Amino acid sequence: MRVLVYGAGQLAQMMYLAGCPLGIEVQAVDVGNDTVVHPVSKRPLDTSLAQAIESADALTVEFEHVPERLLEDASKTEKLSPSMNAILVGADRVREKRLLDALNVPNAAHQVVTYIDELEDCVSALGDKLIIKASRDGYDGYGQWRLLEEGQLPEIKQALSNLDLNTVPLVVEQMVNFDRELSLVGVRDKDGDIKVYPLAENLHHQGQLHVSVAPAPHVTDALQKKAEEIFRVLAEGMNYVGVLAVEMFQCGEELLVNELAPRVHNSGHWSMSGSDTSQFENHLRAVVGLPLGDTSARGPSAMVNIIGCSSFSRDLLKISGCHLHWYGKTVREKRKMGHINVTADSYQALGEKLEALCQYVPNEYFPKLGKEARKLKQIEA
Repeated sequence: MRVLVYGAGQLAQMMYLAGCPLGIEVQAVDVGNDTVVHPVSKRPLDTSLAQAIESADALTVEFEHVPERLLEDASKTEKLSPSMNAILVGADRVREKRLLDALNVPNAAHQVVTYIDELEDCVSALGDKLIIKASRDGYDGYGQWRLLEEGQLPEIKQALSNLDLNTVPLVVEQMVNFDRELSLVGVRDKDGDIKVYPLAENLHHQGQLHVSVAPAPHVTDALQKKAEEIFRVLAEGMNYVGVLAVEMFQCGEELLVNELAPRVHNSGHWSMSGSDTSQFENHLRAVVGLPLGDTSARGPSAMVNIIGCSSFSRDLLKISGCHLHWYGKTVREKRKMGHINVTADSYQALGEKLEALCQYVPNEYFPKLGKEARKLKQIEA
């Protein structure tokens, strides 16, 4: 079997590695130049994009910002999973909000802005604490602005004045006073069967995910079931095939959906070590028509992103249950260079291992690690 992935970054690389034991050959497309490449070495393969599409059993994506012309060609083959419409939902916040509202999935109160002076109306309707998001091409904290009080409005309007809001509208959301950020990663196959991983708790810094812990501590059965029902409504509503990540805010025992990612997701990387079947393997299983694998957690796990640095000691591998995943990229500020998965038998033991990990990595690049280690150590068995 062969799967062609649009996008040639680390997610395609990890799909390739997950596919090898299954006998699934994964090729990748550099969507910047339409070249078919090896997902690990990035070397061009001796095949054209048209030939690769023809020989593939399934087409999929590693990220949602694939040029629409490529998605249109892929969609015509009827091999693309998830569908083009589902992928575009993840690439466009306006589409995303319309889907959430159409399916009655709870999310933050919001308005769509196509004219700069409509921001005053947003303040009147939503209050003066707002998150302003570009509807396209915003991720890892980019393309976002915060209004904390009405007096900032002239400054915000000036910052947005050069944007073409007719082409790329703004989604203006009421700022949510949430308890924590969670995500649910799940998978749906072509027959409509669904499996979900446990909720993960996500810790962000400057708009980027730094640490995920799964299963998220202090999750009631009711909260997990509520998240699973949200996933089911979304996956069935889109007739989705593959892995889908749903990022949420927890407010008491309520969940508000923040964002959707129609692909394998950073907050699901823990599953490579902490679950019987990783999100990467389950995504491949879904798109080629193989039975889905077990998604339960073996025990508490943490995923720690390595962002913008390569200066850490590989001696961290001395820590039992610690696994390094290096992406082979050139170092750049705010660039995800790799991640570290840590597994343990209890939250306390996980906290101790994360505390040990602090000795091998520079604190300035891992600002959430020490505090999270201390928090986990305090969880009662």
